[in-house]
Parts: sequence; structure tokens; C-alpha cells
Amino acid sequence: MSGSGTLGLEGRTIIITGAARGIGLAAVERFAAERCRILALDLDGSEFTSVKDIAARTLGEVITLHGDVSRETDWARAMDTALNAWGRVDILFNNAGISGPTLDVTRYPVDAFDRVIDVNVRGVFLGMKYAAQHMKTRGRGVIINVSSISGSRGGGNIFGYTASKHAVNGMTQSAAVSLARHGVRVVAVCPCPTGTEMMYELERRVSPDDPAAARPGLAASIPMKRYGEPHEIINLVAFLASDQAAFMTGALVPVDGGCLAD
Repeated sequence: MSGSGTLGLEGRTIIITGAARGIGLAAVERFAAERCRILALDLDGSEFTSVKDIAARTLGEVITLHGDVSRETDWARAMDTALNAWGRVDILFNNAGISGPTLDVTRYPVDAFDRVIDVNVRGVFLGMKYAAQHMKTRGRGVIINVSSISGSRGGGNIFGYTASKHAVNGMTQSAAVSLARHGVRVVAVCPCPTGTEMMYELERRVSPDDPAAARPGLAASIPMKRYGEPHEIINLVAFLASDQAAFMTGALVPVDGGCLAD
């Protein structure tokens, strides 16, 4: 992990969704090391122990907040909290997401589809809407959405997830075009399977008696033959958030061990 100040992010304010674990927690750690001000948002009942440990260890300025990204009232509260504390939001990291069932279209439950779309599409939309309203008035800002390699191809038996990530890609590019003249950049990172609870849950579904035994098979389609690591995704996110990426907007950037090249 890079040390503080390496990307010129010190003092910037970032909202990180899905912040209590996985890629979101890795983002808290990296942006705290960069001495950013962080609003860490996750679902009601989520444990923020690791987030608070990072804040204490790095002397980072972190506020934790429970909320559901699919609820507009929770986004309004998150923005108000950040603005009341720091007066501005410089970066939004729209990370929260769920995988949904591993079923094809013929067996996919409607209620499960609706929930995946609520979190992965509506949640990203609401985050962009509220952040962009503020960023437009300031004439600057960066929105980084988490998509997936599944947003660029068919996902087979992860039907709802694949649909949601195609939507994230479209929303990213549409918003990037409309917000460019206001100084607001919008990009998406597109990971392959990554070593987080989402993949560990899938391993348990595939091989309940020995989840780790499923890993080689699940990683076999990745040319590098392993999952990505959360910090590897966040290295890219930190760069995209910085002024070093000032001419990048509308990009859908894979960090996927070669999957989309295969």
C-alpha cells in the first residue's frame, strides 16, 4: 500500500459504500493512509470494528454511518452528514453491491432480481445523483463506480448480477458525458472475481462441505489463475480518484487478471 500523500489526496473527502468489509474496507484503509476524510457507509447491523481500528491506527478522520444504498432517504442523510462535518464531498466510491442467486434466467426469482437491481443499480444511481448535485455546484469531483467484468459480457448463471453491472456501465458513461462540462469525472472499475465474502459465499454454495476446494475451479477462467485481492482493486481506485487521472472520464477500467483479454 502506498504511503500518505503519494497521490495528492490528503484532505479530500470521500464517501465509501459497502465500507465494512472486502473492497470497501480496503478502500477505507487506503484512503485513510492518504489522509482523506472518510464517510464509511454500510447496512444496518454491519460491524464497523475494522473501520474504527484503521481510523485509530492511521489517525484518519472517519465517520461511520449505517444506511441502505437503495433508499433515497439514507443517501440524503449520508450527504448531509458529510457536508455538515467537512463542507464538501470530493470523491464518491460507489462500492456496495450484492451477487444474488447463481441461477439462469429461467429459474431466477423475481424478488431476488428486484433486490439485486435495487442495490446494484438503484444504489449506484442514487449515489451518483446526490454526489453529482453537490459536485456540480463546486465545479469538480470524482465518482467511481464498482462494475465487473460481467458488465462487459454474459454472466451465465449470475443473471441478475450481470444485468446490474451492464446497467452500471451504461450509467457511468451516460453520467460522464453529461457531467464533464461541470468538472465532474465518472469512471468505473471492473474487477474479476476478488477475494472477498462475495466469492467465499459462492465457494460455499458450490462446495458446502469443503468451500476452499471450489476455488481452483472458480479461478480457472482467470488467465492469472487466482482471484484478485481487494488492495489490488483499490490501487486502481486511488489513482482514478487523484488528479493524475484528470483526463479520464467515462472509462470502464478492467482489473481482472487478463479475463477480458482472453
